[in-house]
Amino acid sequence: MLYPYVKLGDGTEILHTGIKNNDGIETVEVHFERPIKNGFMTARFVLPTYELIVRDNVSDKELKFLKKLLESNAHLIYKYAKMGGIEKCLVS
Repeated sequence: MLYPYVKLGDGTEILHTGIKNNDGIETVEVHFERPIKNGFMTARFVLPTYELIVRDNVSDKELKFLKKLLESNAHLIYKYAKMGGIEKCLVS
């Protein structure tokens, strides 16, 4: 399941999975998506390694920005992934 995190001013949506346990390491996949003329801009990373696992229609400059944004928000994304999404935090 994907949980919404935030939507940027340019229409890029950031979503994340819940916590997954991979050999004792808690991981989260973070998805960046934005509609473009002929499809979508898509980038997906895995935390905590910041490994890029999907890249479609993303420039190097944009990828650098997304990774920097992810690095500064990783602690919050982990928090919300553990709680079942940011919406659960807002309801409490």
